Amino acid sequence: MAKVIVIGGGPAGMMAAIKASENHSVILVEGNERLGKKLFITGKGRCNVTNAKDISELFEYIPGNPSFLYSALYTFTNEDVINMFNSLGVELKIERGDRVFPKSDKSSDITNALQKKLISSGVEILLKSKVDKLIKKENKITGVMLSSGENIKGDYFIMATGGKSYPSTGSTGDGYKFAKDLGHTIIEPKPSLVPIEISDEWVKKLQGLSLKNIEVKLYRDNKLVFKDFGEMLFTHFGISGPVILSASRYISGKGKYILSINLKPALNEQELDMRIQKDFKKYINKDFKNSLDDLLPQKLIDTIIYLSNIDANKKVNTITKEERKNLLYILQNLNLNVRGLRPIEEAIVTAGGVSTKEIDSSTMKSKLVNNLSFCGEIIDVDAFTGGYNVQIALSTGYLAGEKVGEI
Repeated sequence: MAKVIVIGGGPAGMMAAIKASENHSVILVEGNERLGKKLFITGKGRCNVTNAKDISELFEYIPGNPSFLYSALYTFTNEDVINMFNSLGVELKIERGDRVFPKSDKSSDITNALQKKLISSGVEILLKSKVDKLIKKENKITGVMLSSGENIKGDYFIMATGGKSYPSTGSTGDGYKFAKDLGHTIIEPKPSLVPIEISDEWVKKLQGLSLKNIEVKLYRDNKLVFKDFGEMLFTHFGISGPVILSASRYISGKGKYILSINLKPALNEQELDMRIQKDFKKYINKDFKNSLDDLLPQKLIDTIIYLSNIDANKKVNTITKEERKNLLYILQNLNLNVRGLRPIEEAIVTAGGVSTKEIDSSTMKSKLVNNLSFCGEIIDVDAFTGGYNVQIALSTGYLAGEKVGEI
């Protein structure tokens, strides 16, 4: 029986080891003290394990090389993932946006189920075993050298070392170095799904404010490059939250980026104007600062007043039509000047990695090294939030494990 060495015990590596164990002897090598460390923090610790949309729709949520993933996602679909966890005793539930979570809201249920499956499948798990280098002879890998000095020999190797985001979970970018040393091209890793830094000083006063049901538009040099609807959060450095993380995928290179928030996307310009007039009529004898309680969160009122250039103490019944129109514009176009992205260490996902041109998409095998396969975030693929990235990890892991050893 051939021996398969899987490097990396995240979702991709665990899935690859489980599938490969059906036909081979498998050793799973993980540098951390436990498996699936990054899975523990996905979905805010609840583990958004996949997305329940029709499989054909998933590609719309994968900005990073979606066509490369066609075979993987159709070989091991989101439905297959749901069925697998059900068979492993983990009850799942579907939430807003078709996000799929364990019913318990505990990511540990997912990692524990995968670990039990690994053990029952006879996979040998080596924890606290950091790989220092891969040993290559001619066009084949013969073994992995651990930091302890131990050389583990194998017949086939699957690299599932992750990206560079959240290095505390073990995603330190080592896999990029290993792949590059073996002759692979590395597309420069950059943060994807990462909070955004804003240069406007007034944003700091909104720290901790969460907004729901807002629309976000991202402009690069006045050209619309991204639009979405959802939730966001103001932070000490700028903005975060699901809709902001997705927008961050479109910030790269040079150019002036402006992120525009529509606070009332359910209303068109005329409807919002009528709503403002209705509130002004209700608070006709009040100061302007006391007329916005029905329209906005309390924490946002002072900022909107500041940006509107309307005197906070001005009586509502003296506000001009021009001033009201300016207020309306700000409510639909709260514009933020983007300074840049937070560091890659704070990103949920890494964009970039091993070039997809050098990997066979139908097997996940390297086109350059005879007995090497890749799966998961080390490959130059990435998706938005919503369970898509974990699905990619599981699908590519499954395909790599299934095809390993085949000629």
